[in-house]
Amino acid sequence: MEGDRTLDLRIANATLSQLSYHPTERGGILHYDGRVQIAPPYGYTEVVPFLKTSRVRLLAPGEAPPFVRQSNAIPVSYTEFQLVAREYPIVFTTGDEGRNFAAVAVLGITAAENLFYDGRAWASDAYVPAYARRYPFCMARVTVDRQEHKDRLICVEKSHLDEEAGESMFDGEGRPATKWTEIERLLAEYEADLERSREMCAILGDYGLLEPFSMQATLAKEKGAGPMHLTGMHRVSERNLENLNAAQLKNLLRKGILARIYLHLLSLENFARLLDRKAAQRAPERETLGKESGGAKSEPVQPKSEKPSRRGR
Repeated sequence: MEGDRTLDLRIANATLSQLSYHPTERGGILHYDGRVQIAPPYGYTEVVPFLKTSRVRLLAPGEAPPFVRQSNAIPVSYTEFQLVAREYPIVFTTGDEGRNFAAVAVLGITAAENLFYDGRAWASDAYVPAYARRYPFCMARVTVDRQEHKDRLICVEKSHLDEEAGESMFDGEGRPATKWTEIERLLAEYEADLERSREMCAILGDYGLLEPFSMQATLAKEKGAGPMHLTGMHRVSERNLENLNAAQLKNLLRKGILARIYLHLLSLENFARLLDRKAAQRAPERETLGKESGGAKSEPVQPKSEKPSRRGR
């Protein structure tokens, strides 16, 4: 029996906005020495500043970062909602009991499960979220003499520095290669997009729109399958959405959040597609969903008695 499974809440802290940094031969204004501590984002093991002289082993086409291969969720950003909603359920999760929320795509139903990774590559028919595509690069927080610096460094996973098999991102005269220009654009756009994502999640929380819910499913009991219960998720409450005042609705519309709310709600139907993928991997099992029906079903749990306040923003 599968039992209860909780969405990986560590990813809730992986979508903080970070500022850009342009690499130089010596690592820019922050030189990497014993006084500097770099906090790697979720999923990364050890990151170091990216230098113009670095040779980096990039991911092969379809290759997935190690942390994604066994993760049932991944952060998504503001502009990705439309692409992500076609393939994955989009939910909101919190790592601090509802003070802050982050939007994530659900990749699997049980712990350490990515149904879009087959052991060799990401499913060719599915969109790969930018959080995974940017690997092995990232924007990292830096602490100097125990004081967090306001700037962010472009860093690279240390294990992907490879003088022999790695690729140079700059030529001998310091000019960027075309490939690096594309990577730098992805990093810059993604980090800027995270600021809008954070604002969106803050507004949804302030307006009291997010409610906890769970997804219950049952696969045929051959090969040890059985009831599954995925928790740790929040969704927009349509009832609370209807109760917003005109000014709040106008604000959601003006900021483009209303459209993303509906993309999020429609994406919840993709839990059925997750179960289809899981059933295909356990063939010839047949899935039966929910407690009584045969369709994909997400069932709400009782929200906490103290609901988030609906403050204007």
